[in-house]
Amino acid sequence: MLFTEPTFLFLFLPILIGLLFLRQDPTVHGRSANWLLLIASVVFYAKGGGSFTWLMLASIAFNYWMAIAVDRARETGRARQVLTAAVAINLIVLGLFKYANFFGENVDAVARTIDAGPLDWPQIVLPIGISFYTFHAISYVVDVYRRDASAQKSPVHAALYLLLFPQLIAGPIIRYRDIADQLAHRLIRLDDFAWGVRRFVIGLGKKVLVANTVAEVADKIFALPETQLTPGHAWLGITCYTLQIYFDFSGYSDMAIGLGRMFGFRFPENFRWPYVADTVQEFWHRWHISLSSWFRDYLYLPLGGNRISSGRTYINLVTVFFLCGLWHGASWNFVVWGLFHGAFLVIERLGLARVAQTWWRPFRHAYLLLVVMVGWVFFRADTLSGAWSFLAAMAGRAATAPTPYTVQWFMTPLLWMTLAAGVIGSLPIGPALERWHRRRLSASDAGRPRGLALASAGIVAIVLVASLTQIAARTYNPFIYFRF
Repeated sequence: MLFTEPTFLFLFLPILIGLLFLRQDPTVHGRSANWLLLIASVVFYAKGGGSFTWLMLASIAFNYWMAIAVDRARETGRARQVLTAAVAINLIVLGLFKYANFFGENVDAVARTIDAGPLDWPQIVLPIGISFYTFHAISYVVDVYRRDASAQKSPVHAALYLLLFPQLIAGPIIRYRDIADQLAHRLIRLDDFAWGVRRFVIGLGKKVLVANTVAEVADKIFALPETQLTPGHAWLGITCYTLQIYFDFSGYSDMAIGLGRMFGFRFPENFRWPYVADTVQEFWHRWHISLSSWFRDYLYLPLGGNRISSGRTYINLVTVFFLCGLWHGASWNFVVWGLFHGAFLVIERLGLARVAQTWWRPFRHAYLLLVVMVGWVFFRADTLSGAWSFLAAMAGRAATAPTPYTVQWFMTPLLWMTLAAGVIGSLPIGPALERWHRRRLSASDAGRPRGLALASAGIVAIVLVASLTQIAARTYNPFIYFRF
């Protein structure tokens, strides 16, 4: 079920909110609220997951018992073996559904090169959200093993952590230790609920008004034949995609965080203005924070982190980003994207980051955006050869034939306005204005309606109306990260 579809906005969400708050004490969410949220989350997943809902429930039951088994195995000294078994089975299930087709396609390609003939390889359907809930499950069991969290004895609380619908399909990846107390007892105030609604509407606007608009142009340009791809087309296409993926995924994260706050949960931030970064290192401190911190804490640090030799550190960095790319999708495009980012992290550690700090700041931003946009080409292109052809067009080295779809044909007034909104929305202008406004408020003004707050409420109302109008007019357009 999409957060942007009418069924969710006008049926599922209002009914759930009504059932949650039409209780004796709407401010305290305890056992009954957890049961209600759990049932709603199962319905939410089943709407799109279908029969794979049973796989999800089996995964939850397995990890619930394995976390308890890890706790009990400490007395016999076998906790590490139980943990290894739990992690291995989670990864095997993920590998079977996500990478079996990729493995079969590559084996078939090798077989064809040696004239062994095509292989009859059954196609396996990818369950929606399997990458995210698998990482949630692994982090839960590992945290119990590390004593960062206690094994949850309540199956309802454990299931709700893994299945809570706002973050189920595309994150953010939430650590169990950060939410354990909130599962047992949480308070929700009117201010929290209003903040959650505002955050949800902002995310809705990001997705519907910006991401979906630039996505149409990006999709059309990436679908052009190579011979019709001019440098102007290529740069417009990757610019649109750069804004699309940020507003699409950060919009989903905003909606998830907002929904969580509406139900009394506080989820961690997943994006902090990544396109204002100066280096690739800083970019990954700002982009998909929950995933990058997951790889840091559960893979990079166990491999040695920065405590080992420089050579090993560089190898570990590349390894982590190779796996990060593979996590995003079973395709060589994602592998190259991950290795590309890993290579730049190594290059920056070798001295490029220090050199870049001597540059004029706009040049540092230009460097970061160029690296990120080149990487997004591999992320977006359907094939590896298509990515190289697109990069050749960006570099002005592609031979082109006449096309009726000129760059000017794509540059409609709506696209101009959306690109401008996308650039402005990628900058931390709103928080800067809020800080400035707070500094200007005197103690005597504290109780009066603030102009910025009123303006913000008006903007949120406009965004909501505009978003609902676009939802009514547009066709189905899922979130990018749903396929991961």
